[in-house]
Amino acid sequence: MKQQLPDEMDVAIQLTLNGQLVELTVPAERRVVDILRDDLELTGTKLSCEIGRCGACMILVDGKPMNACLLMAYQVAGRELTTIEGLAVDNQLHPVQQAFLDEGGFQCGYCTPGMVISMVGLLEHNTTPSLDEIEEGLSGNLCRCTGYGGILRAAEAAVRNKTGCPIAKK
Repeated sequence: MKQQLPDEMDVAIQLTLNGQLVELTVPAERRVVDILRDDLELTGTKLSCEIGRCGACMILVDGKPMNACLLMAYQVAGRELTTIEGLAVDNQLHPVQQAFLDEGGFQCGYCTPGMVISMVGLLEHNTTPSLDEIEEGLSGNLCRCTGYGGILRAAEAAVRNKTGCPIAKK
């Protein structure tokens, strides 16, 4: 009988996903992006570069934006994860989602979930970011369709909607 190597073993993990307790048994080396998309059918988290450079797979882990393509199952045990599907409450879009919709902060929509998640993460930790801080907060996200104008307008609108104040310009 072949002995299982540690990286071939399944792990039982428990985590909070979009406010709900989830228990899974998955291979320890399984990526979180694959668990979300394939096992849990939460396809708002996109898969693109698979090396943590584009931000399409961005999720919040304990409130911080992280690339789900770089996280393994065992790394999220006991943690709180939020995907794009978990932002809306009672069919009401999150203010950042609404700002992206209102300001045309998307083109094809593929990068939009990661951009929104990154902006939500930024605003959770800094309610009044400057334009430089917004650009830094979104710097891990690539958009291949727009010139970022709509994205930055949406980010500014999200700050304005949250604080009632315009952002500090350069």
